[in-house]
Amino acid sequence: MKFLLFAFAAYFLGSIPFGLLVARAVKGIDVRQYGSCNIGATNVFRVVGKKWGIFVFSLDALKGAAAIFWPALIFRQTLPAPELVVLGIAAILGHSFPIWLRFKGGKGVATSLGVFLAIAPGPAFTTFLLWVVVFSLTRILSVASLAGAVFFPLVLFLMIRGTEMFRWLFPVSFGLMGFIFFTHRANIRRLLSGEEKKLF
Repeated sequence: MKFLLFAFAAYFLGSIPFGLLVARAVKGIDVRQYGSCNIGATNVFRVVGKKWGIFVFSLDALKGAAAIFWPALIFRQTLPAPELVVLGIAAILGHSFPIWLRFKGGKGVATSLGVFLAIAPGPAFTTFLLWVVVFSLTRILSVASLAGAVFFPLVLFLMIRGTEMFRWLFPVSFGLMGFIFFTHRANIRRLLSGEEKKLF
């Protein structure tokens, strides 16, 4: 029962729509009615401003990490690897399918980063650095995010294979890859047609 509480809490932490809240606080607008109509950091970046997009990205990553850390901080209980992975999945699903917004949320990249920095910091940080490299070369966030999703399983294999966390996280990383590709399906269509815009 306690773990169910942890999982529900992880979902609700993930479901906090920081992009929507920040856009309303700063500009008094519903960011879902502008740009890509998404509540994620990229749309906030374009519609509200660069610093606010970075701020939302950071908050979305922090809520992912918080979903992993809060049981240890409050209950002083260290959870085993499979349970940590489940909490991470719950937080990502909360971000992408928030109950408050009729299950229409963000694409899950920033929240996934926060989750995996908490669960597997070395591989997650390495993947983030690769994300930065791809974004620097293309200036297209969707390309960097899709590349990061592809890199993550490979980085896990190279860095932590043989560990208990690898046993649980490696198969999940392929599910995450499919999920990121699914949430970016409109971006993929624009990339294929040459219509995807650079961030700046």
